[in-house]
Amino acid sequence: MANKQAVIFLNSAFFVLGFTLVFSIIGVLLQTLLSNVAFNVVNILRVAGGITITLFGLYLIMSTRYTIPFLAREHKFKVRRLGSSYLTSLVFGMAFAAGWTPCVGAILGSIYALAATAPGLGFLLLFAYSLGIGVPFLLAGAFTARFSALLERSQGLLRYFNIVGGLFLVALGLLVTFNYIGIIASFFVGTEGAVTEAGQVNVAVAFIAGILTFLSPCILPLIPAFLSYMAGTAAKELKG
Repeated sequence: MANKQAVIFLNSAFFVLGFTLVFSIIGVLLQTLLSNVAFNVVNILRVAGGITITLFGLYLIMSTRYTIPFLAREHKFKVRRLGSSYLTSLVFGMAFAAGWTPCVGAILGSIYALAATAPGLGFLLLFAYSLGIGVPFLLAGAFTARFSALLERSQGLLRYFNIVGGLFLVALGLLVTFNYIGIIASFFVGTEGAVTEAGQVNVAVAFIAGILTFLSPCILPLIPAFLSYMAGTAAKELKG
């Protein structure tokens, strides 16, 4: 049983590595494209990004009653089983990032917008977002039985997620739009270190957004299926 649990955890780790690679590459692309833009352009991106994040937050709140077809569309990718279960889990994680799910689009889009407002931090923001999603996945893989039991007890709370997550994004969007992240940071570190500290705040926000993504009604209910897949993969790996 210990060996099977170890294989489940390792497969979960390769799954997390898969979607982390995709998001990190996107972060590098954003960082490369935006790292040399002028200060005035940065301000325009900040306002546009803040408004975009706010709109995503409002969408998330309104999605409890209304659906926008474009944002609710789900793109699925089939992953064929490869020679190694770890390689299969890696590709599965990459397909998971590429295919994504409906309500995650609002949070993920907000992180893309946040990355566009902070040239030079694209990689760190998307990597922190990946960690926010990935750490719970790793915990689920490490403590399969306990996590499944916890999931069953928390089903009733999922209906509140869109409202809580939406309010989080609206607050973040307003902070970005009116440049309050840097102002808030200056209270803690002074004016000289405000820019650096604001970047750290952005990274922390991206990590929290990743956790919210994992807890969303589009991801959390899929965890039993994810664990079943990992358990089946582990069984085949040990048998082989």
